[in-house]
Amino acid sequence: MTDAETFLATARRVIEIEARGLTALSAALGDSFSAAVDLILKARGRVIVSGMGKSGHVGRKIAATLASTGTPAQYVHPAEASHGDLGMVTEGDVALVLSNSGETPELSDIIAHTRRFSIPLIGVASRAGSTLLVQADVAILLPATEEACGTGIVPTTSTTMTLALGDALAVALMEHRRFTPEHFRTFHPGGKLGARLLKVADLMHGGDALPLVTETTPMSDALLVMSQKGFGVVGVTDATGRLTGIVTDGDLRRHMAGLLEHVAGEVMTRAPRTIDPGSVAEKAVAIMRDRKITCLFVVDPQGAGRATGILNIHDCLRAGVA
Repeated sequence: MTDAETFLATARRVIEIEARGLTALSAALGDSFSAAVDLILKARGRVIVSGMGKSGHVGRKIAATLASTGTPAQYVHPAEASHGDLGMVTEGDVALVLSNSGETPELSDIIAHTRRFSIPLIGVASRAGSTLLVQADVAILLPATEEACGTGIVPTTSTTMTLALGDALAVALMEHRRFTPEHFRTFHPGGKLGARLLKVADLMHGGDALPLVTETTPMSDALLVMSQKGFGVVGVTDATGRLTGIVTDGDLRRHMAGLLEHVAGEVMTRAPRTIDPGSVAEKAVAIMRDRKITCLFVVDPQGAGRATGILNIHDCLRAGVA
């Protein structure tokens, strides 16, 4: 067997072992999981996540996932907690403490602090009867599974199970709170996730920037508006202000002969494609690319057909919406 084949065989063995651990975890979940969710839902403060070593690294990720999905959370390092950071753990909080053995000595102070001030404690460990699980108000016992390292001493399967358990808690809480993509964007304004969840209303141009004329506007004036507003198009409205058409470069070319003798209503393309201000900008980009256009007028379904804005594909691309 070549080195490459050996590496692949090892990788597949590790993943298969950890997958079996996740299957065992799913089967083992019961009332304690539900009790943990209830405890967090009742908390007036935050979820304080703590753990040492590899459990601490997993704990940071769990705290971040909780915080970004509507459950206020903070990671507190157990060693730092013993030197003043216990002040971050208040009576309105609930503690989620992680330890594979359940006997990690660095956790003793934070466990004692929760007991002293009646702060609800959720313990996650792999050993029944361990100090952490005995002291916890809600004890979640991880199933006994093989570590993927082969020696049984490197946290692999156990940390994967703990990470998955944290995700399960976060999603259960998120679904109970009816956490929506709009809420998610509030906590993810930057990066690709934030860009994907931007609304049309966040990027559109409105007010005086709107290139609008009436159906009876002479094309000489309509061309002036197109030039001044800089979108390369002009929207056309009827007497009530309802958007009835759009004049594009293509319309100008089709009516080149005697163009200035016409009014906007005679040149426009009727019933243009529009978009709702509440739609995600990503949908607008897809429409513009599919139709090979660069702008969409924004019309609120509740706005009697009036244009409230215009969206340009270049604004979307600058914002990271692709």
